[in-house]
Amino acid sequence: MDLRKIKKLIDLLEESNLAELEIKEGEEIVRLSRYPKNMAPTYTAAPAMNVAPVTQAMAPAPAASASSETPSTPGTAEIKDLPPGTTVRSPMVGTFYTSANPDSPPFVTVGQKVKIGDTLGIIEAMKMFNQIEAEISGTVVAVLAESGHPVEFDQPLFVIG
Repeated sequence: MDLRKIKKLIDLLEESNLAELEIKEGEEIVRLSRYPKNMAPTYTAAPAMNVAPVTQAMAPAPAASASSETPSTPGTAEIKDLPPGTTVRSPMVGTFYTSANPDSPPFVTVGQKVKIGDTLGIIEAMKMFNQIEAEISGTVVAVLAESGHPVEFDQPLFVIG
């Protein structure tokens, strides 16, 4: 499928109230979704995310099950070491950034107060930048990921107290 067609589909999804869009053209399938595949949209708490094209061969569910099976002990230890508060986790695999570009200040810093919907960081996946937004109001207690480094699905990124 042509990249221009995919960009037009992304624009169409962003301008509409649709949560998902799947297009089949011959053997090619493009699925666009505002939410990770294994999460049902909850309109009261889930932030709207920028849309990233996902082909059927690259579905996030197998990667999530593989990553959750392999590091079972480190994941448990990692959760125990987190400061108290609400943990904001990565909704996808990609590269995490704390600011829009290297010359900009970070979106949030430790000790900063945030409101629901405030941008905490961004994750680049497949050349698409997806905003990570605060799901609760509070104070940023910890920033757990380093800017410019890869993050895994469900990896803790921030703690908001």
